[in-house]
Amino acid sequence: MLLSLDISTSCTGYCIFDEDKLVDIGYINLSKHKDFYEKAARIKSVITEIAKKFKIKDVAVEENLQAFRPGLSSAKTLMTLAQFNGTVRWICSEIFSLKPESINVNAARKSVGLKINKKDKTKNTKEKVLDWVMLQDPSLTWPTKVLKSGPNKGKTRICNESFDMADAYVIGKAFFEMSK
Repeated sequence: MLLSLDISTSCTGYCIFDEDKLVDIGYINLSKHKDFYEKAARIKSVITEIAKKFKIKDVAVEENLQAFRPGLSSAKTLMTLAQFNGTVRWICSEIFSLKPESINVNAARKSVGLKINKKDKTKNTKEKVLDWVMLQDPSLTWPTKVLKSGPNKGKTRICNESFDMADAYVIGKAFFEMSK
């Protein structure tokens, strides 16, 4: 079985695959944990529970960002994410006694046939990835919330955690494609 992760300090998405078949999908919300060590402890707790439920033989994680992109992450943010990515990979290596495989997000998308049209400005990349995953597996249910204020008050929308879950799905599928 494979555990695939999209690691972030605010929310980490995960998927569990048996061969190429998805058996579980979810997320670990870390936004209420302000301290780096609290976040790591929460991740360790959830991954320990996953280890009790599933016989994980492989772990694949989205590689952390390697370069600056204008208007996005600062040096401090990139360093924090890289530290947290390394910490979560170490936690996985300790729990499962293996070396997690890092997969570049662009290589992952390419390997599964996910093409992001940069000229299409109607949706951002995260939304396009989620749309692709929804097409791949229409039976999946995604976390939702009802908006409590503003012009869309009362409407239901997909939660942001879904984007991290979708990214973990792509990493998992890419692991199998790249292993062929």
